[in-house]
Amino acid sequence: MKDISIKSYLNHIKEMDPAARSYLEIILLYPCVHIMINYRIANYLFGKKFIFLASFISLMGRKKWGIEIHPGAKIGKNFFIDHGMGVVIGETTVVGDNVTIYQGVTLGGTGKETGKRHPTIEDNVIIGAGAKVLGPIVISRGSKIGAGAIVIKDTVEDSTTVGLAAHTVRIGNRRFNRFITNKDNECD
Repeated sequence: MKDISIKSYLNHIKEMDPAARSYLEIILLYPCVHIMINYRIANYLFGKKFIFLASFISLMGRKKWGIEIHPGAKIGKNFFIDHGMGVVIGETTVVGDNVTIYQGVTLGGTGKETGKRHPTIEDNVIIGAGAKVLGPIVISRGSKIGAGAIVIKDTVEDSTTVGLAAHTVRIGNRRFNRFITNKDNECD
């Protein structure tokens, strides 16, 4: 496991959040600090095959801070969750160093995969509020994901990705082979 320095972590939070006034404020009042301690304990226990206890600790963290991190996820150093309410991080997620995410972010699966089914987030990535990063994809080093984006494909290094990926493919039992708008009446 990588060396995780508390001072480096607190400095990263101060650098990323202009509202952070002091180390004491960060330690006492920032939910991300508390949930990361909770996660590190749960992750350690998960690695030692104390799955039930790890899951219970993870659940208690979710109930207390509104941030759900599966104890099987792998998270690097200086991971900052700003305004973390509603964040969900799945079991096979891998997060690199110096990653920042905002409230409502999901690092999840699509429900179809087995094995590695959650994203890999490389170093120095920022993911905006409400973004959904889904499936066994890679968000490359230095990338930025815009608020509300739905990302289902790999990104390239130092890129910015925005927008929604959703489109209608079925209405009732009728399947469509192209995007459907409200004006469309016919199937392909």
